[in-house]
Amino acid sequence: MSRRVKKSKINIRRLLLFLSAVFVVSLVIAFGLKTIIGTVRDESGNYYVMADHKSVPLYNSEYQEVGTIPRGTEIKREGKEITREGTDEIYVKIIYNKEEYLMKSDFLTTDEEEIVQEEKMYVRTPVTVYETSDGADIVSMIKKGEEVEVLEYQDVESDGTVSQYKIKYGDIVGYVYGKYMEFTSEAALMNYDQDGTYQTHLTRTNTQGGGSAGNLDYFPVEKPKFENNVMPEEVRSLYLNSGVLGSIDSYIEFAKENNINAFVVDIKDNTAPGYASKVMEELSPTSYNRASNSFEKYQMAIKKLKDAGFYVIGRITTFKDSYYVQDHPEDAILDTNTNAPYEHDGSYWPSAFDRDVWEYNVKLAVEAVEEMGFHEIQFDYVRFPDRTLKAEQSGLINYQNNYGEDKAQAIQNFLMYACDEIHDAGAYVSADVFGESAHNYVTGYGQYWGAISNVVDVISGMPYPELFNKYEYGFKEPVWTVPYELLNFWATNYVVKQQALVPTPAIVRNWIQAYDITWRSPNQVYDASMVSEEIAGMYDAGLTGGFITWNASSSLNKYKTLAEAFKKEY
Repeated sequence: MSRRVKKSKINIRRLLLFLSAVFVVSLVIAFGLKTIIGTVRDESGNYYVMADHKSVPLYNSEYQEVGTIPRGTEIKREGKEITREGTDEIYVKIIYNKEEYLMKSDFLTTDEEEIVQEEKMYVRTPVTVYETSDGADIVSMIKKGEEVEVLEYQDVESDGTVSQYKIKYGDIVGYVYGKYMEFTSEAALMNYDQDGTYQTHLTRTNTQGGGSAGNLDYFPVEKPKFENNVMPEEVRSLYLNSGVLGSIDSYIEFAKENNINAFVVDIKDNTAPGYASKVMEELSPTSYNRASNSFEKYQMAIKKLKDAGFYVIGRITTFKDSYYVQDHPEDAILDTNTNAPYEHDGSYWPSAFDRDVWEYNVKLAVEAVEEMGFHEIQFDYVRFPDRTLKAEQSGLINYQNNYGEDKAQAIQNFLMYACDEIHDAGAYVSADVFGESAHNYVTGYGQYWGAISNVVDVISGMPYPELFNKYEYGFKEPVWTVPYELLNFWATNYVVKQQALVPTPAIVRNWIQAYDITWRSPNQVYDASMVSEEIAGMYDAGLTGGFITWNASSSLNKYKTLAEAFKKEY
């Protein structure tokens, strides 16, 4: 008997437990269904716009499209879902910018992680793949038109563009900027063709060894304006090599008295590193050990310039760097006869195709902005060696072109990478180019004016009269004796026309020759009158962004003889 009672008690307990479990599950299911139904069908509240493209349509009460709303926008939904009569389309009423609209319910979510829906994207221009979302280390590059798998995203801009995607491409995993990507293969393969200008670039073919202008990117680039870093409309700048910073007070006094508002100061000039940089210590110890100034001395000189109210530009000789090659011969342009670094004009050149070289120069630039406070970074020697076509045709040079790029593509892509990193640090980017780069072809060293101007904030030509052919452009007299006529012709017939071929051209701020010509016949002293003619020739052609003096020794005495040219208004 007792055994049965005991069994009976056990059964009752099991029944009670079972009924309790059923009740709880029922509550959970009911609550869950209510939550789901409320979220999808009935509940008002705050939502995010989600999509696999940048924006979605908005409709009025008659279901007519009246605008768009960027994905990622947080909006307020009101009331239940609305099924459009005679269709299976489901809409919801939303409030956006204090106005009432309808939008399709498929585009709403309460989960921020669901805002970006695309699973694949396509490369619009050769894109740098980063190791992390917030670093400068490069994993690889991917060519135009390639499809990538989207793994994650980092931030959605106000227009619905993704700031960065985490992507997978074959074995490559890393981060790319969303502005270089498209949603379809067709869009990625297109070339930007403002008023048919791309067709002009397309005709400028590869005759010099630098690549084809048609392989370069001309999509509009948003140029930054920093609230706490205002670039003067006209920059009148003296060049200072890093060896004269001990006399910085004298240069400041001269500049204040002679209508100068800026200085270009060397951060790195081939075998003359400006200061004992932390980046150099890590990535080029030879440069670090042979720096012209201590970190503190250099920092103090730049501070004095800034405290005195000058706009300060840091100059980096990018792809001409014997000390870096000494530390990293594996990154150099190589002589195929010896497999050792290729010597050109007494120097060694890191290859502009090599991404480790890109990283070094850009990390150095960002450090200089953050530690020294430069307003702008200027890349000089942002090119391959010149006059190497015969050596290349003879197979004497190995550029270590691991990605199969044109030279001009590598230069433009480097500057895109540099701008992305340096703009994040709050500074502008300029690039120095030979005067030849404004001509109607891609130069053999990879510079093509339009492709560079479209990317950087400032482009600085180097049209030194002494470097032109004696009777360039059909002049009857040696061109360096008539600098106004020469530079006005060059600017009007080449630079201005190149600037018009790109949608977002840089400010033009050219270098001027501030030294005498002693090696050509006839010799020519470049006094205040001749320098004034240089500046006037360019300004009268509309290139009024300013000038920079080129005098390799940064001779204050020479600058003093040119004072009247600097004081003058053009």
